Amino acid sequence: MNTPPRRRQVLRAGAALAGWALAGCTPDATAHIEGGFTGTSPERGHLLREARAARQPDVTHRTHTLIAGGGIAGLAAARALRQRGHDDFALLELEDAPGGNSRGTQVGGIACPQGAHYLPVPGDDAREVQDLLEELGLRRRVAGRWQYDERHLCHSPQERLFFEGHWQEGLLPVEGVGASTLAQYRRFAALVADAQRQAHYAIPVLRSTLAPAQLALDAITFKAWLDQQGLTDPHLRWYLDYACRDDFGAGSATVSAWAGLHYFASRHGFHAPGENSDEAPDAVLTWPEGNGWLSARLAAPLDDRLRTGRVVLRIAAEREGVVVDALDVAGNRLERWHARQAIVALPLHVAARVVQPLPDALRQRAARLRSAPWLVANLRLRAPLADRRGAAPSWDNVLYGSAGLGYVDAMHQSLAPVPGATVLTWYRALGDEPGAREALLNTPWASWRDAILAELAPAHPDLASQTQRIDIVRYGHAMAVPVPGVLSQIAPWRTSGKRQQLLKAEHLPVPQFAEAPRLRFAHSDWAGYSVFEEAFTLGHAAGLASA
Repeated sequence: MNTPPRRRQVLRAGAALAGWALAGCTPDATAHIEGGFTGTSPERGHLLREARAARQPDVTHRTHTLIAGGGIAGLAAARALRQRGHDDFALLELEDAPGGNSRGTQVGGIACPQGAHYLPVPGDDAREVQDLLEELGLRRRVAGRWQYDERHLCHSPQERLFFEGHWQEGLLPVEGVGASTLAQYRRFAALVADAQRQAHYAIPVLRSTLAPAQLALDAITFKAWLDQQGLTDPHLRWYLDYACRDDFGAGSATVSAWAGLHYFASRHGFHAPGENSDEAPDAVLTWPEGNGWLSARLAAPLDDRLRTGRVVLRIAAEREGVVVDALDVAGNRLERWHARQAIVALPLHVAARVVQPLPDALRQRAARLRSAPWLVANLRLRAPLADRRGAAPSWDNVLYGSAGLGYVDAMHQSLAPVPGATVLTWYRALGDEPGAREALLNTPWASWRDAILAELAPAHPDLASQTQRIDIVRYGHAMAVPVPGVLSQIAPWRTSGKRQQLLKAEHLPVPQFAEAPRLRFAHSDWAGYSVFEEAFTLGHAAGLASA
């Protein structure tokens, strides 16, 4: 039989997963573990693939501003509208809860993330996020200096790595590595510092300089750039690849050299072991439910203006306003919304399917965008795990060389004097794996269960016996991957002559097109990669422009 190439990719991905799982736990060892898929509804999104016959609406609504998409960008747009006293709006969200990749849940009564699990303390470029944190009481000015609430800063110990059979502090392999490895760490640190001197790397990215040096880095992969620099040490390369998979959903052979350096240069740089740094140590805000803590607070004031379980099928820009058709999944009713304007806070590949007329720049941007599937699993444990020697249990725990990205402990922020039951949230980015999206959706829950337990078993041999339940969240299009060329596409509405002014601008420009002047666009996809700061800032700007 002549198997089509795409089908062969899926079969290879499934076979690799099966082999990975078989290397681990036996059926008897895992039969007691309950669980299933939760958190997302792929079948709802796939309704857009089906031919939609002409159908009259079952109900009609009117509002001044319609927000399509209830992720962080859509929630930020709603907040900005409210801040300006604009209350006549509605927000439509596909899933049963808003927040997108920043949602939380509970497993066995313990709060845990379903996606993003932390927010780095924002720098001055992310002033919109700083204002949000001040509003939420997470930071305040004390004696002329900003101070963050220590209850929400990640408690120590923060990170550890399972390396050479034991745990070490930090995620950079250091214990037992040779002099040549340490020399390459120092060499990479110097290159990051040099990049910071040459150009301004900012979060949000639209406040970067987009200097010639950055555009040149954007033209090649991070792996190619590392090869050019002679940075071939396997320990350094593993760490840098891990960093790319963690932040961008794909490894160093896929993301651009600009993105690989941006990971470090936009924050506190890279510091080799033993270096003295004047920079403050990296600090992150985290909660048991991850960034679901933030999305819940953004959604709370919306009341009945938030409509969940809505599949947006059409956004038509007309002369006098905007018409939005959405399917109410629970009632199988077609809603028609008439609005004066709309904020499209949808992923680009969705926006390109539903916006009419489709601006050519949006079509091109969506066609070039690459997105990474992700898997997030919450493992509910009845008791603490037996631990290997070395560094103490930490918030973030990573296994060197593993396919996954490690796990975070939902009870790490707890002040309970004696450890007890907890939830471990494990992550895996699939942006580099052929056929991964189909394998993600077609692989049975039990295969994922066994694969996850097999991966973590070297560090925790009693994991299977202590695990009571595993809930798995599948994201088919979790995040944009900043492949080479993303900077040249990052903002078609922005001209080179405005770059320096934008660095000083109070608010960022909003994607908007002449073909659909009543539509404004806001989603982290427009930044070329997915982090809270990018989504929130773009959503905030769209809300202010629409108020």
